[in-house]
Amino acid sequence: MGRQRRWTSATGGTLFVMLPLLCVAPGAWALEASITGVPDEVEGNIQDYLQNIDAEQYAKVRLEGEIRSRTQEAMRVYGYYEPEVTIERVTDERVRLDIEPGPQVEIEILSINVDGDASNDPPFQQAIENFPLEEGDALRHAPWEQLRGQFSGLAIERGYFDWGFTDRRMEVRPYLQSARLYMDFDSGPRYQFGHTSVTGSHIAIDRLLRMRPYERGTPYLAQTLAEYNQSLAETGWFSSVSVRPRLETAQELTIAPNSGGDPWWSEATASQPERPRVSSAALASVLSLNKRNDTQLPIDVSVEPADRHQFEVGIGYATDVGPRLRFGWEQPWINRYGHSLNHDLYLSAPEQRFTGLYNVPLEDPLRDSYRLQYGIRNVDDNDTQSLEGTVEVARRWEFDNDWVQTLYLRTTYEDFEQGGRADEVWLLYPGIQWSRTRTRPQRFPMWGDRQQLSLEYSDTTWGSAAQFARITADTEWIRTIGNDNRFLARLGLGAIETDDFDKIPPSLRFFVGGDRSVRGYSYESLSPRNEEGRLRGGQQMLTSSIEYQRRVTGDWWAATFMDSGDAFDNWGPNDLKTGAGAGVRWVSPVGPIRLDIAHPFDHEDDWRLHFSIGPEF
Repeated sequence: MGRQRRWTSATGGTLFVMLPLLCVAPGAWALEASITGVPDEVEGNIQDYLQNIDAEQYAKVRLEGEIRSRTQEAMRVYGYYEPEVTIERVTDERVRLDIEPGPQVEIEILSINVDGDASNDPPFQQAIENFPLEEGDALRHAPWEQLRGQFSGLAIERGYFDWGFTDRRMEVRPYLQSARLYMDFDSGPRYQFGHTSVTGSHIAIDRLLRMRPYERGTPYLAQTLAEYNQSLAETGWFSSVSVRPRLETAQELTIAPNSGGDPWWSEATASQPERPRVSSAALASVLSLNKRNDTQLPIDVSVEPADRHQFEVGIGYATDVGPRLRFGWEQPWINRYGHSLNHDLYLSAPEQRFTGLYNVPLEDPLRDSYRLQYGIRNVDDNDTQSLEGTVEVARRWEFDNDWVQTLYLRTTYEDFEQGGRADEVWLLYPGIQWSRTRTRPQRFPMWGDRQQLSLEYSDTTWGSAAQFARITADTEWIRTIGNDNRFLARLGLGAIETDDFDKIPPSLRFFVGGDRSVRGYSYESLSPRNEEGRLRGGQQMLTSSIEYQRRVTGDWWAATFMDSGDAFDNWGPNDLKTGAGAGVRWVSPVGPIRLDIAHPFDHEDDWRLHFSIGPEF
């Protein structure tokens, strides 16, 4: 790279011409150019080069010279080194360019080599195989510069911190219409993960180290560190997390390139202190005398504890329950093992509840845990009055495919009156649940789905008031066509098998109707009725919904929908209750707001308004 060359240096020329584009005075008049004689992609590049010229700042001769110079530079990156440019000035701010591009420079020699440990690393070989230029092709600068950046980016990403280009040349001979391209990349050794040190942690160090997705001595990969950083942040134990390699390599001392450095390198060295920089030539001399033999790279983890007590207050409204309040008290850590405790108070007219969750994380705290849940709930709605207390012990697993499996044992005491019949029951029953929720983006999903299946069983053998088997299943889907057409579908099923339904408390029976069930009907107003015409709850349940939304403008959407469902005592109901209607969606800063008006098909003159805030699932 240091020797003299007689031929045109394409890279240096491009940088020289690009400098004026960055120094345009505020308020400059853009020069309009009409261009003929070149392909569309070349014309677009010329327009980019000319758009910041302020014609008022140039004399006529100098302006034409500037236009010609920039046009030639814009064409060189596509291999046109000897164009003939005819300039006709139409007005003070508008010119016409008639260009005879001339022959394209062709690649005579193309030599790309990777030495060092990266010579056998598949991503480097794939980068060479994907390089779009071959000998005999027309020269284009962009792929060549992209390959250079790709090599340096891969090196930093994959732990080749002593990398360098032993040769990187683009020799262009315009008079022969030929170019010679040489790129020799020496990666040096690949570094491995070394000792991990943790500072600032209030959680036991060994617990954090067990969360590492790497082992000491395995090849370094920046993405692995990013995953570790994200996992530590998601525990909720810390207010800030930083996972960085401790870089003490030759590349850390070199002068940063004019562009400011590769993003991977900037990310990898962000935590390192500023150090004096030396020239590449001086560095080469030092490296010849002092070579690093230890290729294990220490990893520094720095964390700060999260607030031990966190509070949240929420206010909302829905036509199902009216105004609603929520108070949350979260303790993301209560001891050095990372145990957490959350409490939640929910208040609305038909329902009030207080719940708590004590979480004991296991080896992988994001995926595996024991949980103790407890709560009290009071319900007074329609023909249901109930006071319920519940305690549940659960074991939770989250698998690599995002499915969550929960095995639990629940005990419930419920003092209730349903449809005029009162009772008190105590139940002890195990259950298992599988669920998965996927959405993107989170605030207003344009793609997503939710699946849930639960199985529960109770028996009088171990003291429960009733013997039953209960199953519930739900699936919801969101899909879009383009950016303006959004489709939602939902299906829900439920069934209880028992010989003594009167002993089943209201919290386990099925009721249908409302904002998130069958619109057009009031909240949980659909179920079988007793002799007095009061709701008694159903042994089975089926609901379905389909909805189409169309973006009107910005964050406003129009919607049309049809819901169908019912709760009943025997499968195969004669007719499901159906409602249909239209609505408006607004993606507000506090979440989606939905306003619907729905008509129940079995009440010709009835209409019902539904309003709610929050995501679909």
